[in-house]
Amino acid sequence: MDVSVARDFWMVLEPIHAVTYFSPECLDGTKEIGLKGFWMGYFGSRGAPLGPVPAGVVEASFFGFHPSRVRRAIPDAWSFASPADILRTRSANAAKALRRVAPEIEAVAPEAIPPLRTVADAADSAGRVLFAANRDLALPEDPVEALWQLATTLREHRGDGHVAALTSAGLNGLEANVLASAMGVVPTDRVRDSRGWSNENWTEGAAALETRGLLDENGVTDKGRTLRTEIERRTDALAAPPYLALDAPETVRELLRPFARALAEAGEIPFPNPIGVPRPE
Repeated sequence: MDVSVARDFWMVLEPIHAVTYFSPECLDGTKEIGLKGFWMGYFGSRGAPLGPVPAGVVEASFFGFHPSRVRRAIPDAWSFASPADILRTRSANAAKALRRVAPEIEAVAPEAIPPLRTVADAADSAGRVLFAANRDLALPEDPVEALWQLATTLREHRGDGHVAALTSAGLNGLEANVLASAMGVVPTDRVRDSRGWSNENWTEGAAALETRGLLDENGVTDKGRTLRTEIERRTDALAAPPYLALDAPETVRELLRPFARALAEAGEIPFPNPIGVPRPE
């Protein structure tokens, strides 16, 4: 099996999903229902499919965030807005953002929904908490909302597998961020600050990687590059199997690619970004 199919789909699905983090419609929407500030909106919106869970569940499933960043938002978020209200708000505002930037998505969504649903239904949910929670949600009747939800479900499938690959490589959330930064995936200040790590934390994470021979005084070592490359390969391999359910995955991917490009060109998603997704080709 050519596991690159999973990375190819990630490149087009991630920008569609990511409007929920960056678009004004989504940012304003979380405030309108009572969530306080960006991070409560982020953790509350992304975590809402799990239900009103405690902070530890969000820390474990989101991975990579300093616990204090999570705990300043969760569980307080659930006292300001219920998960059900958050779920309705997040998909409605994501669809508004997509329609504003790429109006053509209205005509394409009905065609894209069936194959993406086929992929989601074919995926194994074992060990994939965020994916399973999103897949169990009823698809919205609005086709653009449904397309956004399926893009979100499949990106969480990949993300859950990525966390498994990182932890099996012996990396904790801090170390994974430090290594990604050293590889040039995301600028250090952006990923460190967005994930809530202090300079002292970052130094400690780098020291742990140096002890393993993954970093040295010159930056990432050959051993570190090899490990990071293997993590990405393993992530692709874990994400790829459900796409075998499609007879022509490239057709579906090309159907969605213009929207990923449109979102990038419109500046709806910053590049580079803390998510690590590269600019669509």
